[in-house]
Amino acid sequence: MNSWRNASLVVTAAAVLALTTACGQDNGSGTPGSRSVGDAAPAGQPADGGYGSGDGYGDPNAAAPKAGGRLAVRDTEKLGRIVTDGAGRTLYRFDKDTAKPPQSNCDGDCAKAWPVVPADGTTAPSGTDASALGSVTRGDGTKQLTLGGWPMYRFAKDTKAGDLNGQGVGGTWFASAPYGKKAAPGAAAPEAGAPDAPDAPAGLPGMSVREDPELGQIVVDSQGRTVYRFKKDSAWPMRSACTGACLKKWPAVAPVAKNDTRGILKKGFVVFNRPDGIKQQTIDCWPVYTFAGDSKAGDTNGQGVGGTWYAVSPQGKLVGAPK
Repeated sequence: MNSWRNASLVVTAAAVLALTTACGQDNGSGTPGSRSVGDAAPAGQPADGGYGSGDGYGDPNAAAPKAGGRLAVRDTEKLGRIVTDGAGRTLYRFDKDTAKPPQSNCDGDCAKAWPVVPADGTTAPSGTDASALGSVTRGDGTKQLTLGGWPMYRFAKDTKAGDLNGQGVGGTWFASAPYGKKAAPGAAAPEAGAPDAPDAPAGLPGMSVREDPELGQIVVDSQGRTVYRFKKDSAWPMRSACTGACLKKWPAVAPVAKNDTRGILKKGFVVFNRPDGIKQQTIDCWPVYTFAGDSKAGDTNGQGVGGTWYAVSPQGKLVGAPK
């Protein structure tokens, strides 16, 4: 009986140690139900990204492609941040199009090789400014998704999630960064003149530290927007108390690669797979957010709201919260 009890205690201790290591030490691993951002397709995603025959991939006579769904931002080693549709398919822009005003110059055979992304049924990636999304009416009357004014496409020869076979084709086709720029390291900030684009400093990493004159060192995202924590959340177990309508006011910060940060604590810098399906970045295992009421880089309008929302220090602590 003692042997059985001792074995049970060993197993339990090992399980607790494994969980603690995941969100308590800087070993690069995520918590259960979380992952670090890399070049791989999201865990659990079908190998074909959910696209079969009749969805506009590989068959020029196929029906119109599916809507983009909830777009996502993925970190890549060579191109930095790129935009994908909800199934992990890379989105592209065409140099022969225009953004001001938005206009597509790809139709006929071109649109068979580069299926357009419909505007309907497509929503902004978590943590990005939804105002960058728009639409352009094509010659056939359908509405095509635009990012920063640039029409968005997929590539028929991308056969699975994560493919980048369209990058650089003809010297005119390029993967899209989050605000319609050509994807490249450091290209995550909006183009000048993009609709309601925040006035972000150029070249910011995915997450960095800013010296605020009143709050001291606080964390900001790639657009220079202040990052916040919610006092009602918990880090262990990792849990967010901001759901539903709350997330419209306090968008979850999208996953950021560890090597795309500057001055941020790496311990507990993992991705939280929320029950609602949104992937959220954490600092020291605390879920982090931006504030819809911050209209430009440097704003701290969310500080102290409701006595529960506060800016985040580089170590993941609440800045300025009462003791």
